[in-house]
Amino acid sequence: MKRNNWRSKEKEGWSNRRQTHHPNHYRRPNHCSFTERCEQEEPWNSLNADTSNSGSSSEVCPSSPVPELPGFYYDPEKNRYFRLLPGHNNYNPLTKESLQYKEMECKRLKLLEEEEMQKKKTSRAGLNSSLVLRKRQLGLLSSTNYCRLVHELKVNCMQRRKVEIRSPDSSVTGTNNFKLIVADTACERIFTVNDVEHGGCKYGIINLSGLGKDSLTVEMYDNLYFTNRKVNSVCWASLTHQDSHVLLCLMGIAETPGCASLLPASLFSNSNPGDQPGMLCSFKISTAWSCAWCLNPQADNCFSTGLMRRVLVTNAMTGHRQTFGTSSDVLAQQFATQTPVLYNGCRSGEVFSIDIRQRSRRGHSWKAVRLFHDSAVTSVRLLQAEYYLMAADMAGKIKLWDLRAVKCVKQYEGHHNEYATLPLQINEDEGLVTAVGQDCYTRIWSLQDAHLLRMIPSPHPSSRDSIPSVVFSSRLGGRRGVPGLLMAVKQDLYHFSYNSDNPCCP
Repeated sequence: MKRNNWRSKEKEGWSNRRQTHHPNHYRRPNHCSFTERCEQEEPWNSLNADTSNSGSSSEVCPSSPVPELPGFYYDPEKNRYFRLLPGHNNYNPLTKESLQYKEMECKRLKLLEEEEMQKKKTSRAGLNSSLVLRKRQLGLLSSTNYCRLVHELKVNCMQRRKVEIRSPDSSVTGTNNFKLIVADTACERIFTVNDVEHGGCKYGIINLSGLGKDSLTVEMYDNLYFTNRKVNSVCWASLTHQDSHVLLCLMGIAETPGCASLLPASLFSNSNPGDQPGMLCSFKISTAWSCAWCLNPQADNCFSTGLMRRVLVTNAMTGHRQTFGTSSDVLAQQFATQTPVLYNGCRSGEVFSIDIRQRSRRGHSWKAVRLFHDSAVTSVRLLQAEYYLMAADMAGKIKLWDLRAVKCVKQYEGHHNEYATLPLQINEDEGLVTAVGQDCYTRIWSLQDAHLLRMIPSPHPSSRDSIPSVVFSSRLGGRRGVPGLLMAVKQDLYHFSYNSDNPCCP
């Protein structure tokens, strides 16, 4: 009896082993037997999770909590598990990357459809124009809170419209892919860096004066000046007057060193290229990751470049340089306006400040403020009072630091970044924070409480070379301009209207 019992258990064990062998695909297991397990486990891909702006699950891409099996993926449409094959060739469509891209595209198309059908919901439950007006009339909202909520409603009501790009030069046909756009102080012009088909970059300036309610048309002024080197950083420079020049940092290639070039803005709008007012100059430097222009009168005509393990401060008029050695590459910079202090974000995750009135020193004795992130810092932005600094890193973390207490006071969740240098934008008048993630989504947060207000999908399929570049302002085109968000992606330019003409806004 004992021997027969042992053999029956042995047969049962071999039977279980045969059942656990993985074929090429499986049927989904019985949901009733996996109920408790599925409640504890997350979906196999975090991209299935609904965003704060989504109201219900998609019928096109249904998401269900199924257990994840190593080496397999679950297809909700066919209700089966399929094996993930190794390799990234064109003959193997079942790779993890291709499946993630397919699901991201499904999510993007769903959000675009909701926006076109105006099915977007407000990010805060119960927030609507009538409720905000009623509370304001009853005295339950202060003027500051009322304005903040109105801006939140306007952000949720923004609608996308394509902008027509015209060129005064009839010989210029078409537009190259936008790489980045940077607005001047008054948001009247936008400097553009475009990719050239045969390699390199081309520059131009877009005049936003034609951005009106009736027609969305802008004038783009190209210049024959282009380079076959990569542009790492761009900022506006006030050399002879406000926003008179553009500062570009170009990466060196082969035996050609990198350089920081000052281009007069009139170079793109003057009809006579032989007579160019302003100063056109170039400074040879090693590889520069970032740049910033100083507007403080105590360091007039000075700019900074963040290099490999050092910071270089240069006077554009005299050519005098100051060098500050660092322990890591400097990826982000910004000058304070009230004092000649430069804030730097490093690859090591450190954020520190430099008072450029002191002499160059080595070590950490000249670092006035030191903050630390867990990943490389890609953007630093000072608030107007210069008591707070916002920094973003390659782990997708956006933190607001109190420079007086030297501590993080707020964190803005949802940003996606892994390796790209992505900028931040702060609009204190509207109380908004804007950032574009590596997943090609533009996210807008409330500056006050770090609440995610809007997540805007890209009109084009997401890829590494199609990350949108945006500019947000309540006065695009100057004082009488049209407020909203301007998005440049691929060869197209889009405007997201930000005004009170929409019936959902007060």
